[in-house]
Amino acid sequence: MTLIVSPLRDAPTVIKWKKPSHVITLLEQGLMSQAPRSLFPDRHLKLTVHDIWEDKPGEVLPDDNLVRKILTFAADWDARAPMLVHCWAGVSRSTATAFLIACERNPQTPEATIAQALRAASPGATPNPLIVALADDLMGRGGRMVDAVRAIGKGEYVYPGAPFELPSRF
Repeated sequence: MTLIVSPLRDAPTVIKWKKPSHVITLLEQGLMSQAPRSLFPDRHLKLTVHDIWEDKPGEVLPDDNLVRKILTFAADWDARAPMLVHCWAGVSRSTATAFLIACERNPQTPEATIAQALRAASPGATPNPLIVALADDLMGRGGRMVDAVRAIGKGEYVYPGAPFELPSRF
């Protein structure tokens, strides 16, 4: 099955039509009340985090705990139905999250192959570099995830992005 990445504005429509079994929401605290209702509330991981990669006063920086929560939540996903991952724009936090889940599920697939699939699925994808670096370190990838995302470069400017699908298995 697939990972679906979406901006917040399209998440309710994705839930209605694609019926994901699991949802990951990555938003600032002030926007969390706008998070869509998932079909299975007990399978909806809501993470408060800003789209930053350097410490900024008053903002929540991605950290190891965030990545651990994502990996633990994704480990319970059986992939019989899609998983929706969304943030505000569907460009950075959510694409980094989908990338790390795909890498975790495909340890024998080169990280560059997964990053290229991400780029093919979304010309605007610009994975949050700190989330990717934290995941790379926690997953013991030796910098390969960071290098793969760096190789695809910054995506085309889109704001917000459009929903897209990324395979969960390669």
